[in-house]
Amino acid sequence: MTYCVGIKLNAGLVFLSDSRTNAGVDNISTFRKMIIYERPGDRFMVLLSAGNLSISQSVREILQVEQLRETPESEPLTIWNCTSMFDACRILGQAVRHVYDRDADSLKRAGVEFNVNLVFGGQIRGEGMRLFQVYSAGNFIEATSETPYFQIGEYKYGKPVLDRVLTPDTELDEAAKCALVSMDSTMKSNLSVGPPLDLVVYEANRFETDKVVCVEAQNPYYRMLHSSWGQKLREVFDSLDDPVWDDAHTDTPLRAEATGRSKPLKKISRPEEKLI
Repeated sequence: MTYCVGIKLNAGLVFLSDSRTNAGVDNISTFRKMIIYERPGDRFMVLLSAGNLSISQSVREILQVEQLRETPESEPLTIWNCTSMFDACRILGQAVRHVYDRDADSLKRAGVEFNVNLVFGGQIRGEGMRLFQVYSAGNFIEATSETPYFQIGEYKYGKPVLDRVLTPDTELDEAAKCALVSMDSTMKSNLSVGPPLDLVVYEANRFETDKVVCVEAQNPYYRMLHSSWGQKLREVFDSLDDPVWDDAHTDTPLRAEATGRSKPLKKISRPEEKLI
């Protein structure tokens, strides 16, 4: 399994991925889930992948040379000459379908599902930044101001902090910190996600970045974040009042009068009684 997150903000983009693959408790390996496509001054794109490793590696390889033709006579589009991230994502979707057409039947006969999920984002000169999530069928959706991030892989443990912190106006460094907390929460609860981590931060309209880092378990910033996040969570938890059952002793009783249709659960005390 894996965990990857891509975040689109007004100030730029943040991408984070782990590198653990798990084919059983005795077959754990390290494979990078992120690839960067950059032509300084012209375009910057990042691809994150989750799912079947052989499929995602094939898609990544084919994407660099995949061509999309609108008509037989038109100039072929590639990720290196297209003029919009939408077209770049269409080319990625075609690369996914290319691999499907080639491998899906053989995989099915071997009892393997065609499973790949991708996050693809960046900026091409002439338009703003864009972020997409691409599915196994090659179709995709785009991030919006209401949902400024996409997650793939083992995402459920890292989602709450993203929902509470991120808005389009969030600063890049704060978003990078939020992504690392999200990853740390995931690794705490799921052993199939693990370091080293790949982190990329892109500033809007630069068309290149030097903020590319590999974060290992002993990285000093990550160690500080890991210990501080756990400690602060415990402190916040301890600061919350315990539930009080007697409303005479508190302003916030747990046993409060229910409103609407909700009533306390009914007890069954005799064989002939019914729940309803």
